[in-house]
Order: sequence, then structure tokens, then C-alpha cells
Amino acid sequence: MSPHVDLEQEIQDLKKRLNAVILAHYYQESEIQDVADFVGDSLALAQAAAKTTADVIVFCGVHFMAETAKILNPTRTVLLPDLKAGCSLSDRCPPAAFRAFKDKHPEHFVVSYVNSSAAVKAMSDVICTSSNAVKIVNRVPPERNILFAPDQHLGRYVMKQTGRDMVLWPGSCIVHEIFSEKKLVQLQVQYPNAEVVAHPECEASVLRHADFIGSTKALLDHVLSSPKREFIVVTEAGILHQMKRGAPDKLFIPAPPDNDCSCNECPYMRLNTMEKLYQCMKNGTPELTLPAELQTAALAPLRRMLEWSL
Repeated sequence: MSPHVDLEQEIQDLKKRLNAVILAHYYQESEIQDVADFVGDSLALAQAAAKTTADVIVFCGVHFMAETAKILNPTRTVLLPDLKAGCSLSDRCPPAAFRAFKDKHPEHFVVSYVNSSAAVKAMSDVICTSSNAVKIVNRVPPERNILFAPDQHLGRYVMKQTGRDMVLWPGSCIVHEIFSEKKLVQLQVQYPNAEVVAHPECEASVLRHADFIGSTKALLDHVLSSPKREFIVVTEAGILHQMKRGAPDKLFIPAPPDNDCSCNECPYMRLNTMEKLYQCMKNGTPELTLPAELQTAALAPLRRMLEWSL
């Protein structure tokens, strides 16, 4: 690609030509967030996908998010800049293994985190996100036993908040499980006035040091409204872009991982780039497709989530 191509302008032109909408997750690189029509967390992006009237949905996120958009919009074209942009939570819950796990608990009401494949969603009674997981579980009839998948750390947090006992699939996020409790405590000593905000996908040993726990959107809203001036942010570092845009006078310190890598950045999310976004819109590929019967089966639990989130 010529270095002289104005990617932002080209993408804007393609968006008009295609009647396309660009949806981007908070964990995307900052340039993609800035060119997107809508930036949000999984719940907000699902809601935006359900409401769009665009002919083409360009999803700058990971594979399961684009699948969700396709399930909610079976007749629309859904593009994903890089089809290899997967998710460790989804990958660690293969459909065949989940089916066997579910068969061992036949009377359980299945609540699946949105970070799961379309096939797992199709085997679920309702879907949840970190934004609405507590609300969704509280809607499950009290006489029903619950199976929660695939994030065990979010599941334990929800159990603590709701008082509901749940059978948990033993999955976790490669980004959120690597945050170091020891290094977090060291940061707290270094920044004694900083408030610790953390995502519920983190391990319990990390969450116990948090002053505020919430979804990506909840963390963003909290730091923007809080009178505090310094924050230690324990989630994927992509959210710092929106935090700095919303409160440029505040200090946001990314929590360190358990080693010296950049593991607080999701490697799957970062597979999408401005160049790939431009190319996928220009060429109409890669397009995400799903079998019709799978789309139909996964639609009911997704619709239930949207209804229960009102």
C-alpha cells in the first residue's frame, strides 16, 4: 500500500459508498476507535448492531463480536478486518466439549458470556456481558440451577454479587488472568492516592484490591465522573484512549502484567489495523458468514439478553 494513502479519508469515503457502519470495541487501537461510528463494550456493540440500518457492518473487534452482529442481522453483510482475531475465552470453550459439559448438568439454566462462539450461544438459554451479567443472573428463576460459561472469574464475581450458586466452566481471559497482584500492590504504594478500577474477568486475588469493579464501559464512566485524579486501570490497555480523551487532566496508570511483556494488550484485538480495515472495506472481504440454522438457534438467547437488559 502506498504510504501516501490517507487511510482515514479513504475509509470515510468507502463508508458512504457502501452505506456501511463501523463498530469498534474499546480495546481496538486508538486510530480505529477514532474513525469508528460507534465505540463501545460488548453489550453496547450488540445493541448498536441490533439497531443499525446500514447495508454493511464493519466490525472492528474479535470474531465472536462479528458473529453476534451477523446473528442479529442475518441479511446484512458483516466484515471483519482480520478473521484470525479470535478470543481466548471462546477458544477455550470448544462447542463439543461444552456440549458434553452441559449434558452432565441437564437441568441447569445455561447463562453464557458473550465471549463465546455462535455454537456455544446456540446451546444457551441466555447470553450476558460483563455489563449486565449480574442483572441477567438475577432474572433467572430462583428455583433453577445455573450453569455459567466460559469465564470462571466473572462467574465467581457474579455469584458473590447475586448470592446464586452456579456451576462454572473453567475458562479465563489471557489478558485479565495475567495481571500481577504483587505488582498491583507495588503500584498502590507508588501512587497512594490512586483509585484501583478493575474488570471482573480478573482473578479474585486482584479484584480484592479494587476500589471499583465493572465492565469496560462501567470503568470508563466511573473514572470520568469520579472526583479522584489518579487511577490504576486493571483491564486491557485500549480503554486508556477513551479515558484520556474524556479526562485529559487525570492520570491513568495501566496495571502491569506478571512479566515484562505487553500482555495487558489483547493480541487478538490488535490484529485489526487501519490498513486491514481499509482493505476489507475496499475488497468486501473477509466477510463473516454463518449457517442459517446456527444463526437461528443462537438468535433466541441473544434476543433474551437484549430484552432482559432493558
